Formats: sequence, structure tokens, C-alpha cells
Amino acid sequence: MASTTTSLMMLSLPQSAAPSGGDPQTQLDQWLCEQLAVDRVNQFEIPNFKIGTLDNLVQQSEELAKIDGQFQGIVNKAAEILASVFEDNKGQLAGAKRIDDNKTPEQYFASFTWNNSKYRVDKSIPELVDMISKEAFALDTDVRNSYNNYSTAKSNLSAVDRKQTGNLSVRSLHDVLRREHFVQDSEYLTTLLVAVPKQSKKDFLNQYETLTPMVVPRSATVIAEDSEYTLFNVTLFTKYAAEFTSKVREHKWTPREFKYSEEAIADLKKEQQVASQTERKLWSEVVRLARTAYGDIIKAWAHLKAIRIFVESVLRYGLPPNFLTAVFQAPKNVEKAEQTLVAKFGYLGGNAFNKDKRGKLKGDADLSEYGALVDMEYKPFVLFHIDIN
Repeated sequence: MASTTTSLMMLSLPQSAAPSGGDPQTQLDQWLCEQLAVDRVNQFEIPNFKIGTLDNLVQQSEELAKIDGQFQGIVNKAAEILASVFEDNKGQLAGAKRIDDNKTPEQYFASFTWNNSKYRVDKSIPELVDMISKEAFALDTDVRNSYNNYSTAKSNLSAVDRKQTGNLSVRSLHDVLRREHFVQDSEYLTTLLVAVPKQSKKDFLNQYETLTPMVVPRSATVIAEDSEYTLFNVTLFTKYAAEFTSKVREHKWTPREFKYSEEAIADLKKEQQVASQTERKLWSEVVRLARTAYGDIIKAWAHLKAIRIFVESVLRYGLPPNFLTAVFQAPKNVEKAEQTLVAKFGYLGGNAFNKDKRGKLKGDADLSEYGALVDMEYKPFVLFHIDIN
């Protein structure tokens, strides 16, 4: 299944780290454009949230990292469902992934502003995270359930279509059977249908009368033929019907169970129409729901990112919160971009981290027993990668 991924980088730095020469945010944006070779950098606007204790922030940091990963998963699932229902049509997919019918996900992140009417910042961070995550996870559940219903309907339609197009041993027989092909209203007699491979047609005609007692002689007639099978009807006493069916199977012929009634014929004729209408209706529902959910989940994810970058920045840079943010499309060489950032802002790691010959941070030997706990992926600034499918 085709997938187009947009990769963004989201950076937070203390205001004091901005290159000198003018407005700190403007100077930082210009430096990033020049040094990382990106076309455009946008500020990711973050409100001031209610700050609890340091212990609470550490706990919230761990919880946010977990939920952030879950959001990545549900965004991917919504994108996967959209790709499936639109059969990877790039034009339709691009239109379906518009946020508020206008912005791409990348544009939404680039122009993000906190929705204070929906998520009031006078609430605590745990309350906001709970609101945002519950909304997104509920949307994810709704989309998955809707898609499962659609998938079932699609499978049913495929099964009905196979009945219409298969050979006489498997296909629906409503279009070839008529009332006169069956014994009607008899207390003792019944009519059975048998699909016989064409190469066995002669054997069947020579043997069917002797498969069981009480088969009406010369009752077998051809109802229909295709390239593989001939469909016969046979009349016999009802009490031998089960035995006759068993003997038919032993000869590798295919009994076709069918109790004739006008209602049954009408139902079979409607089956394909009903299956098609159901599939189309559920397709429309899953498209509508997945489009809405995809946009709403992206918006919820951006708000969650705002909280996470705030928490991480306070933990990293301290109080009062006074930091700059930037969001931009990730350059082709992400590793080189990170090395450039580390070379410029590595000093923010303080004495606990030094740079090796390659400019990467390394743990300080003076950390003693805590040195083993230092994550070598640690960076002295807040940096998130966002992959949007």
C-alpha cells in the first residue's frame, strides 16, 4: 500500500541561545534556514501552562512520551484506512487529508495556535492530556469499527460476486432455475440438482438411475451448461434423497442444495443488489468518518506536542519558561542536521556532557555511578521528530 510520509522537526531552545543581532526568534529562524538548508521555519506557538512540582513534571514527561507514541500509531492507522478506501489514489488521498478542508498536516503544524476555547489552559497539564488523548482514542476506535464493518460488507459483496461469476458447481442458480425444473407439492417425490464435470456427463447419465432405489427413470434433464459443468435435475423418492446425495459426492459430482420457491428466487436476485448497496453505504460512512477523524487526530496530536515540548523545555531549561520554538520540514540528511545543531548548541548540556571528535555528545566520566544511566541519544536541547503519513 502506497504511503507518503511528511517528516518534520520540532526544536526548542532557551531564548538566550538564539544567535545575536536582533529579535531572538527571527535570528533563530534565519540561522536554521541557512545552516540546515531548509526553506522555511515557523514558530510553534505554545501557551504557558500551569506548572506543578518538578516530580509531577518528570512523571508527566514519561506519560507524554508514551501517549505521543500511541498518537503516532493512530495517525498511521487512519492514514492506512484512507489509503485503503481510496485504493491509493494520490489525488483523493491528498484531498482527504486536509485539515479543516484547507491545510495539509504540515501546514497545520507550521501555523499551529492553541485552541483555548476547547482546551482551557487554566486546567492542569494532566487534565489537558486526559481530554486530548480520550478524544483521539475515541476517534480511533470509531474509525476502526467503521472500517471493520465496511471490510465485512466488501467481503460479502466479493462472495456474492463470485457466486454470480463462478461455474455451475458454485455459482448462484437463481437465473437458470424455473418452477418446471422441480416436482411441486408431492408427498413422496423430490427433485435434486447435480453439477457434473463435462468429462463425466456420460458416466452420470449411465449411473444415476442405479445410485439408490426409487430414482425415477430418465428423469435427469439438462438445466444449464458452462465450459466446465453440466447442471442436471433428478427426481426420486424423498426417503432416498440423503443417500443419493452421498453417492453423488462419492463419484466426485457436486450436489447443489436448493429448495425452490418464488421467494427464494427473488431473494437471490436481490442478494447482489443488497450487498452492493450495503458496501457502498458503508464505504461512504468510513470515508466520511476517517476524513474527519484524521484531521481531528492531527489537531489533537499537535496540541499534545505543544504540551510535551513545554514540559520537556521546563525540565531542560528551568523556570521561568522562556524558550524559543521552531518547526520545519526535516532536511534530507537528518543526521547531519542533528550534528549541526549539536555543534552549535551542545554547550547547553553543561558539564555533564562533552563533545567527541565528531561533534557528538558523550557522557562525562565524572558522573561516576550515574554515568551508566546517561542515554547516549540525549541531546542538550529539546528536539522531536514527527512523521505524518
